Amino acid sequence: MRWDFASVFENTDALLVGAAGTLRIFAICLVLGLSLGLLVGLGRYSRNRWLHIPATVFVEFFRNTPVLVQILWFYFALPILLPFQISPLAAASLGISLNSAAFSAEIYRGGIQSIETGQWDGVRALGMRWGQAMRRIILPQALKRMLPALTNRAIEIFKMSTLASAVAYVELLQQGKLIASLNYNPIEAYTAVAVIFFVFLWPLVQFSYFLERRLRRDE
Repeated sequence: MRWDFASVFENTDALLVGAAGTLRIFAICLVLGLSLGLLVGLGRYSRNRWLHIPATVFVEFFRNTPVLVQILWFYFALPILLPFQISPLAAASLGISLNSAAFSAEIYRGGIQSIETGQWDGVRALGMRWGQAMRRIILPQALKRMLPALTNRAIEIFKMSTLASAVAYVELLQQGKLIASLNYNPIEAYTAVAVIFFVFLWPLVQFSYFLERRLRRDE
């Protein structure tokens, strides 16, 4: 076998376009997934059954169905039910964001539940409403404990962006497939894609380790 990375380097522009697509969908899904996850997590924590039950159904459904199936459903099935087409970016973003929101919701719920009951007693003694207590006292403390888990969630979202290639969204893996098919060099093309992902994700992983060490020192 003769290695042929030259053909990969000749298609650097295609890889850059794919990297831009990966970063685009990552940013969308990170914001939507973590934001919606917070709302669902608050619903899961709530004692109001009109909030708790829908939040629980949402979490259980999206946690227990594959992300790839969700993306394909939004892309191929949703347009049959609704009178408009959906773009590959929108379908992939919906699937990854909703799945990430379900997992993030459990992180938020666990973080909130980890706050000592004495904190709640204190805010009730101060006469704070539930929303005020959550915003000013509980969530700031809980978010500090949740940061490592949320950082890991961000890493998973970045890696899940490759599933968008199933609906022909232009991201790194899709461009790697294109280069491999044009030049018959799957080893070199997919190795290049893996290296690019490593370069993007390694600093984020190290940041996650740093947060874990920092939080252990602060305890």
